[in-house]
Amino acid sequence: MKKRTLRVTGKGKLSLTPDTVQLLMHLNDIDPDYGKVVKDSTEHAQSLKEALMTLGFEASDLKTTSFQVNAEYESYRDENDNWKERFVGYRAMHMLKLSFPRDKDRLGKVLFLVAGHASKPEFHLEYTVADPEKAKNELLANAVADSRIKAGVLAKAADVTLGEILSIDYSWGEIDLVTRPVMLRETNGIQALAKS
Repeated sequence: MKKRTLRVTGKGKLSLTPDTVQLLMHLNDIDPDYGKVVKDSTEHAQSLKEALMTLGFEASDLKTTSFQVNAEYESYRDENDNWKERFVGYRAMHMLKLSFPRDKDRLGKVLFLVAGHASKPEFHLEYTVADPEKAKNELLANAVADSRIKAGVLAKAADVTLGEILSIDYSWGEIDLVTRPVMLRETNGIQALAKS
């Protein structure tokens, strides 16, 4: 008997209530001296870490997610009205992340501290869940269950018997389980969608 293949695409849906705040901060320093800009950026990050410790955070709670130093140039017109570029300095870009359980009062204190800090970091908020792997696994299970239901409906309509699953195409990118508030408002939920 010839084997026939039935292909279906299942979708997994999941709604979650965020329980974790992620504050993403960007320190931006520039100086003509490479060593000085690296030193300044490191000192600014350390100062921010120490300030956050006054709110009960551990030193290890503020994590570096990215650090890079690039030469920066600016365009200008010379005395003959020709466009040229000149070296401005080295720009150090230090990305930091602070995660903590969702708490409006603590968040207010953190934002007040960060907004008034001498390093003047740019920052934005994200809300997520403390256990993203658990959520992703549940989302995958929902997608597979949806595939089974669809395959069963199609098999019945075609008057054939549904056999075992031959393969699963797990070809999605990284699932980003975050929501970004508008104007720093609290958010009520995260929605995620996956295909199997």
